[in-house]
Amino acid sequence: MSAIIGVGEVLWDLLPDGARLGGAPCNFAFHCRQLGHDAAIVSRVGADDLGTELRSELTGLGLPVDDVQTDSLKPTGTVRVAVNAAGDPSYTIVDDVAYDFLDWNDRLGKFAHAAQAICFGTLAQRNLVSRRTIQRLLDLAHQARPGPLIVCDINLRQQFYNRDVIEQSLLRSHWLKLNTDELDVLTNLFGLPRVSPSDALAELRKRFRLDLVCLTRGAEGCLVQAGDEIDQPGIPTSVVDTVGAGDAFTAALVCLTLEGRPLDAAIAFANRLAARVAGERGATPRIEREEIEV
Repeated sequence: MSAIIGVGEVLWDLLPDGARLGGAPCNFAFHCRQLGHDAAIVSRVGADDLGTELRSELTGLGLPVDDVQTDSLKPTGTVRVAVNAAGDPSYTIVDDVAYDFLDWNDRLGKFAHAAQAICFGTLAQRNLVSRRTIQRLLDLAHQARPGPLIVCDINLRQQFYNRDVIEQSLLRSHWLKLNTDELDVLTNLFGLPRVSPSDALAELRKRFRLDLVCLTRGAEGCLVQAGDEIDQPGIPTSVVDTVGAGDAFTAALVCLTLEGRPLDAAIAFANRLAARVAGERGATPRIEREEIEV
């Protein structure tokens, strides 16, 4: 049973130059595994050709498929991705797909006690079936001692979120990772301070009793609050596309924290990995860890 799991959507990103494996929890698990950690994806695909191909792709990337369920009725998830001249993606996400119907099973209950870290988002909670499964897992994880690190990579997409889902997610989390667009949404939803991002993050930490909040800012780096505040500048890179860069950042921050690295060193490493991913095509490029270490 894997030590780190990404729970939620696994799908095909339909990019301008072809289909690529995607889904934030899947990208997260891939990068954790690429960094040398035992990681897996918990999700659901259809009993269709896309589902068969997706399982094969996961296996090729070294990710186990033991906890990728098969749905006999719903299709495998897909997303149409458009990338602008700056390399920034926009998404058109198909709903009513397999990962919306993630079933509870005994293996998920074991993850609550055996995992070191669980990463999830809001997209896979748009349907009540998967939402109940994910929330049940997180509730059991909170009851475990010492229990896993629970990370919400909030991943707000299109209209597939609401205040209640966000609140329930944050109340079940130890860490929150979000980007500047997502902070704007939360600022409007929760009436956060508009003086500065620092003030808004501090309010989120206080209101939801979060141990750490991380704001990723693309080329401008990141802002992390966990007691003290760390403002890490961005790393110049020739951006190809930013798909998956944030997921790589989250994976690196989790992995190096689990390894016992100081927070500032973990953040700097995560920044470098995210920059490398942004300089490659797709969310899961092969990158040797030695290339990121300094």
